[in-house]
Amino acid sequence: MAQPIPFSRKTGAARARHDKAMLLPIARQVADDLALRVHLALDALRRGAGSTSDAQTLTQVMLLTGFLAESGFGSTTGEKIGAAERAVSAVFDTGRETGEWRLDSAGFALFAEIASDYDRQLHSAPLWAITDASERLDRFTAGLSYQMPVRKRA
Repeated sequence: MAQPIPFSRKTGAARARHDKAMLLPIARQVADDLALRVHLALDALRRGAGSTSDAQTLTQVMLLTGFLAESGFGSTTGEKIGAAERAVSAVFDTGRETGEWRLDSAGFALFAEIASDYDRQLHSAPLWAITDASERLDRFTAGLSYQMPVRKRA
């Protein structure tokens, strides 16, 4: 028996709206909510009242900010990401050993810069860049290759 040909259910107009939306930043309220979670986690770790979840949030934001910067959105450098990785690693080590989840002052200053850059990225980067960064984070956490694919130039 012949198989039906799968047609896209999206009309040309719907596809055009989707493509246009991918070029725009995410909604301001969504960006504000995402940024607030990061700032709350950062504050909790600064005060020594943090948790595993707060350290994980900062780790995810560190990676997302780095991925977005690699795509041309943001000013976070590889050196800054490396220093932040060492700082959050120390938080995880101390937290597991003592139960106190705290960022030292240097780590706080570093993550405050990263959180500010992430906030700016959420408010200005197009949806396609945020989606790509999020997909890279998902691949990273799954243990898969998370490197940016090489895009062909016309």
